[in-house]
Amino acid sequence: MRAAALDWSVENCTISRAMEILGERWTMVVLREVFSGVRRFDDMRVRTGVPRQVLTNRLTLLVERGVLRREPYREPGSRLRHEYRLTEMGMALWPVLVAVLGWGDRYLADAEGPPLSVEHRDCGAPVRVELRCADGHEVKDARDVLPRPGPGARRRTA
Repeated sequence: MRAAALDWSVENCTISRAMEILGERWTMVVLREVFSGVRRFDDMRVRTGVPRQVLTNRLTLLVERGVLRREPYREPGSRLRHEYRLTEMGMALWPVLVAVLGWGDRYLADAEGPPLSVEHRDCGAPVRVELRCADGHEVKDARDVLPRPGPGARRRTA
């Protein structure tokens, strides 16, 4: 049986576009750090072990694509530097990071458990990502979702 998805093009797929920005290991590590409050280049480099040029490249990409913005600061007696802050677009990635964290905790954590957890500030309960349809129904399984062409889909020509 032929998959219905073969009838429409994925040339302008937003998943592909997103992965052009996010699809490299160090990019997600940088975002983890910024979400954790680590915003300065040297602090990120020391904490993560990411090579200097790789970190420079990732931060540059995230700024160019609108995920982060550079904010100037100056320590007394030092030259002007920049720290990195999340934009609205960057803040919208929080559920993505929580979903990746949850998946990693479930399938990849060491025997002693994961090294990072996220908790609701008000009550201390663990935070997790849940899927719901627009009518509010919880989506528990990928088999409960039907992929369909969206408004920007293009019909494939044979």
